[in-house]
Amino acid sequence: MTSSAECRMMIAAWRGLAVTGVVALAAAVSGGRAQTPASQPSSASAVTTRYTRLVADDARTPEEARRLTAAGAKYLLSAQEADGGWGAQAGVGVASLALKALIQEPTVGPQHSAVRRGVEFVLKSQRDDGGVYSAEGLYKNYESSVALSMLSALKDPAYEKPAAALQKFLKDNQWDEGEGKSPADPFYGGAGYGQSKRPDLSNTQMMVEALHDSGLPPDDPAYKKALVFIQRCQMLGETNDQAFARGSTQGGFIYSPVSIGESKAETEDVEGRTELRCYGSMTYAGFKSMLYAGLKHDDRRVQAALDWMRRNWTLEYNPNMPEKQSRQGLFYYYHVFARALEAWGDPVVQDRAGREHVWRQELVEQLAKTQRPDGSWVNEADRWMEGLPSLTTAYALLALQAAYPGSE
Repeated sequence: MTSSAECRMMIAAWRGLAVTGVVALAAAVSGGRAQTPASQPSSASAVTTRYTRLVADDARTPEEARRLTAAGAKYLLSAQEADGGWGAQAGVGVASLALKALIQEPTVGPQHSAVRRGVEFVLKSQRDDGGVYSAEGLYKNYESSVALSMLSALKDPAYEKPAAALQKFLKDNQWDEGEGKSPADPFYGGAGYGQSKRPDLSNTQMMVEALHDSGLPPDDPAYKKALVFIQRCQMLGETNDQAFARGSTQGGFIYSPVSIGESKAETEDVEGRTELRCYGSMTYAGFKSMLYAGLKHDDRRVQAALDWMRRNWTLEYNPNMPEKQSRQGLFYYYHVFARALEAWGDPVVQDRAGREHVWRQELVEQLAKTQRPDGSWVNEADRWMEGLPSLTTAYALLALQAAYPGSE
């Protein structure tokens, strides 16, 4: 699989080659990497075409991404309040997402006074148990997860102690034997919110991402426990032991396996049966989490999710959500989309119709169309707080930064 760093190295190498040299390099690349359903060039010519497109992409798209993120960061700086946060409604969760985006933005960076003020604002909410969350305590996992990812992005030894406490809090907060749950229980391995902490994939993927970002080794038991829960969110009967998934071959993901299962996209008819409906934001979240939890690219669960993604490729809306809800959670989707495909490692994804997508370029083009004159983004389909420009702008910046991590 081609990592983003390897991709950049290949692009740089190509700039100094003649056409014959390009063909030779393409042939070498084709012979030197495992082929997957997302990337199956049948000849050196096919590989040449793909990487020629990447060279063209490299000449334009990263610069456009930098322009977008610089404008978005300028908006976030202007929207920050005197206390270092982004308003009472946003809380420490949105503050952490916005801060991570600013930390990773070259025109701002971790030493900026606004960043330091924001970090102080977030850490005022660190509790005795190590978690970072508001006084109500309803979003302990979400707020602690994004706070840990933010502190990890600082790469500052001064914050190692609060980061370590957060990492321990998230592991302790995970549903497992410590809460009286065995691997047979649908709660097992997950994380949730509210007083009951009922687990869901959104909270669980945030936890897994935070543990990954903070450098938790991939063989840590927390990932293996999480994988038990994540697998039960996948509509794939051959590996999901829950009754609602029996016989399903969709391969995508739903919100939660608890009780009879729950999908925010409701249900749909699949080959004459009513099944819980998979949708884009949860499918990319599940796909990413499986990779972070150590599953290999050829694992059946990974390939089934990838196949769903190829069948439902779009950046115009949250894939496979019912039409009236299709733009709900759209910026959350952009964020998990970029993180997932960056983790996957292939710069080109082929959809089921055979069309090849340079996903970084398509993401930049989509976000360029929707950025507002003040540098912000907002989702008019205001669900899950996406009517809050500080949140949607943070999601957009984080997506672009995942696509072009070398720009940080």
